[in-house]
Amino acid sequence: MYKTRNSCYNDRPYAVKWRPNMKLYLVQHAAAVPKEINADRPLTDHGRQDTEKVAAFIKPLNIAVDYLWHSQKTRAAQTAEILSEVIEVKTAQAGRDDLAPNDNVAPLREKLAALAQDIMIVGHLPFLSKLTSLLLTGSESANTVAFKNSGVVCLNRSEQSRWQVDWAITPELLA
Repeated sequence: MYKTRNSCYNDRPYAVKWRPNMKLYLVQHAAAVPKEINADRPLTDHGRQDTEKVAAFIKPLNIAVDYLWHSQKTRAAQTAEILSEVIEVKTAQAGRDDLAPNDNVAPLREKLAALAQDIMIVGHLPFLSKLTSLLLTGSESANTVAFKNSGVVCLNRSEQSRWQVDWAITPELLA
């Protein structure tokens, strides 16, 4: 069933294949080596272990997403790769150019408003913080969630097209 809705953020209509409870999983990349040591900034051993710990915890949840998006940066791609071993990615896993730390979050908010599929995004601060705040409050400066390296925040879009925090997990919470 398709509905045409007006965005509360602009006057352009968009088509939405309506499905209540769309899930959006937001993941801050794992700890990476400093750029002074390696400009490519791959994951540290500790960062890899933290992500594996979170992955082991979420595996029994049988998370399935249509898309797993990550930034083009090595640390995000490596984090996404570890998580892709325990979640089902139905359509595509892809690096994107619009998920860098200081990218504008408004275009992604509009893209998400038009989608009905579950999505996981692995990215960076301040981008993830701004996106989450924008989705939850309408202001990207609200600073609504304290992201942690390798942490996963699950947002749920309700039938009223409102986003809410469903759950969150960080490596520090796991034994």
